[in-house]
Amino acid sequence: MTGENLAVWLGARVRRHSYLNGMSALPSSQEFELDPYSARVAHVYEVVGPAVASVIALRPNGQPAGQGSGVVFTPDGYVLTNSHVAGGQKDFQIVLPSGLKTSARMVGDDPETDLAVLRMSASGLEYATFGSSAKLRVGELVVAIGNPFGYQTTVTAGIVSALGRTLRARSGRLIESVIQTDAPLNPGNSGGPLVDGRGRVVGINTAMAAAQGICFAIGSGTAEDVAARLMRDGRVRRARLGIAGQTISLDRRLARRLERASNNAVMISEVMESSAASRAGLLPGDVLLKLDEEVLTGVDDLHRLLTAERANRETALTVLRAKEIKTVAIVPDTDD
Repeated sequence: MTGENLAVWLGARVRRHSYLNGMSALPSSQEFELDPYSARVAHVYEVVGPAVASVIALRPNGQPAGQGSGVVFTPDGYVLTNSHVAGGQKDFQIVLPSGLKTSARMVGDDPETDLAVLRMSASGLEYATFGSSAKLRVGELVVAIGNPFGYQTTVTAGIVSALGRTLRARSGRLIESVIQTDAPLNPGNSGGPLVDGRGRVVGINTAMAAAQGICFAIGSGTAEDVAARLMRDGRVRRARLGIAGQTISLDRRLARRLERASNNAVMISEVMESSAASRAGLLPGDVLLKLDEEVLTGVDDLHRLLTAERANRETALTVLRAKEIKTVAIVPDTDD
């Protein structure tokens, strides 16, 4: 062994000895820096984690009926969770990572989007803010946060795998504009937030295809709109066209020709039998551009505009079919 090789060997032995005796060769916590990916996930956790609640649904006799997660989205104690986590109950126990344990009551439930809003008996709370699910991009970092046990949030990270998915609610209705992600969803994390890299809630985690490792979340555009209606009316009243649709991107040249500020529109993927859409002659593959004079840039826009006030009233749909623009008169059905 040459003198140079011996020095290298001795140096390695000294470093190994130092590691095994108190790990003094490792950098101190003050010197250790997270890699950019880990730092981003840690930042998201620090921002949103304190607002992620454990939600325990209570039977009338006070016994637990089910458990999941939720997210506080106002400082005066409104909590957004899944309808299936609420389980049709009226009373709940909420536990926050701070250790606060308090009761909550049902404000409104919408099984057709698998969303529910609860109201805690507390105020001055840390809360999360919403971002835009419409601005998400495939491949973007997202973080799923849950609180299945009350005192410690759980965090998983992944990317947006796909946008514009549909998911069938327990009521049988198709939920459109669903986010698909590969961020693993731990048991009890349904109802918790899906968060972008800036710490903004872009979805509410709702289901997982466990065998494939596929997770789904209701987009924040739908969640915000439904939450506002539940807080105002206690339920969501809707007009119905009787279609399943998805958000698509138009060819840029076509969008410019149509003088649209956004390239996005809504394509019909299915027309239900005996529905308003069927009676109006709409077909799968039709692209919806406007409802009356309101430009449609995605399924969330369609949900927002199909309020109870439009039910049983003739409405004009601007439709693109085989490169031809036409106006279709349609009378939306009511869900009452």
